[in-house]
Amino acid sequence: MTEKYRLRVSRVTKLFPGVVALDKIDFSVKAGSVHVLCGENGAGKSTLMKIINGVYQADAGQIFIDERPVRIGSPADARRLGISMIFQELSSVPELTVAENLFLGEWPTNAFGKVDWKQMREKTRRLLRQEGLGYSPDTKLRDLTVSDVQMLEIIKAVSRNSRVVIMDEPTSAITQREVAALFDKIQALKARGVSIIYISHKLDEIFRIADEITVFRDGRVVSAHPAAELNIDAVISMMVGRKLENSYPKEPVPLGEVLLEVEGLCGDAFQDVSFHVRRGEIVGFAGLMGAGRTEVMRAVFGLDVFQSGTVKTEGKPVRVRGVSDSIRSGIAMLSEDRRRYGIVPVRSVRENCTLANLKRVIHGGRLHVEQENKLVGQMFDRMSVKTPSFDTPIQALSGGNQQKVLLAKWMLLDPDILILDEPTRGIDVGAKYEIYRLMMELAKEGKAIVMVSSELPELLGMCDRVYVMRRGSVAGELKKEEFSQELIMKYAATKAGDSDKTGGPTSDAA
Repeated sequence: MTEKYRLRVSRVTKLFPGVVALDKIDFSVKAGSVHVLCGENGAGKSTLMKIINGVYQADAGQIFIDERPVRIGSPADARRLGISMIFQELSSVPELTVAENLFLGEWPTNAFGKVDWKQMREKTRRLLRQEGLGYSPDTKLRDLTVSDVQMLEIIKAVSRNSRVVIMDEPTSAITQREVAALFDKIQALKARGVSIIYISHKLDEIFRIADEITVFRDGRVVSAHPAAELNIDAVISMMVGRKLENSYPKEPVPLGEVLLEVEGLCGDAFQDVSFHVRRGEIVGFAGLMGAGRTEVMRAVFGLDVFQSGTVKTEGKPVRVRGVSDSIRSGIAMLSEDRRRYGIVPVRSVRENCTLANLKRVIHGGRLHVEQENKLVGQMFDRMSVKTPSFDTPIQALSGGNQQKVLLAKWMLLDPDILILDEPTRGIDVGAKYEIYRLMMELAKEGKAIVMVSSELPELLGMCDRVYVMRRGSVAGELKKEEFSQELIMKYAATKAGDSDKTGGPTSDAA
């Protein structure tokens, strides 16, 4: 071998029941480089990374560090070898503090073998100060946003002085400012000779940092090239095995009456929010992290209490005291954090699918499994869910398939109004297209759809109208003919009511 690699895997194979997750994979990373992995959900990227990090054990093949064969039997082994990983599904513990999570598994001890809480808090304060994060080391993670938790995971991984840092979807829940800070950090790590393995479905961002790109499909490597030799279209084509002619399958749909109307909604994180959605309409909500979009939707769905305002469905006021009130009124919601609020990880895909509508499969106190399987089969066919069996734990599925199972769960209720909060976060281009296609089918059926997204291209590609929120208030409303990313960002970063000579918001961010 003429070139030495920091990390190399040779002929690695991994089998799950009914699935060949990895089929004789060869993969290598140079010191001081960023190697990006691309592929659809279920292609094997995260499985390989979990083997390198010691979470899974390979059924065949070898791993080499600096060309020396190593055995990685656990994440602790990986850390000792200088490997750290940021997981796509956040591995934090909500009931523990920021400090406890940052040093989870490595809590410092004193001379008597007891946890040195003072030292742990001091180290945490220093790390938070370096990253410009203002909360206390004693803050519980349950009180932080998804973006904050994601940043803590990044801090935890890069603070260990590792030689190999694996980043699995690190930008899926952070702001553009935080993305820029992460990319600066990646460049600093490269300069120190650290190897970065970077997984992302945001193909526009990977070319900003990638030195090499490897594409996975169906558990195999289909391409490995220097980034300079590829472009986004080539990567997408290799990922899905076909050319996607249209990323957004939006079609004109005749709009009907207003199905959902929210007037003057006020809560702890938002004020005087009003909007409406018609039958057959897809309405988007844009805004920066912390703008209050998710909080508004949680209040409408009954997950959180709002202080004042009204929610109407089909013109009739709904008394929203909890989720059951919203469901009875024909409202369903797909949460932004599917692992925390959506799936029950250890239960099967079948159980997760029917969880919200057990009355259709339980009669006389007995579960009718045959009827349940029939319903689940129908929904999975419609949603194109890929699973080895209905008994497979949902946590074993790819992110895209988990998302489609959750969508199937709500569609069993046949709601008139569907709120989708970040529906494509952390899923690949092929799975995104399937979600968009399903949204379009539902709109044609006369459903009213609210789509909250931090991805401006998908809002512009799929929505009929877009509301832009800023600091808990609606800063603007755009019709299809007014759509532009620049205008949305102006509204998102400008005080409501400020305007320039054109009638739009001023461009200076408050």
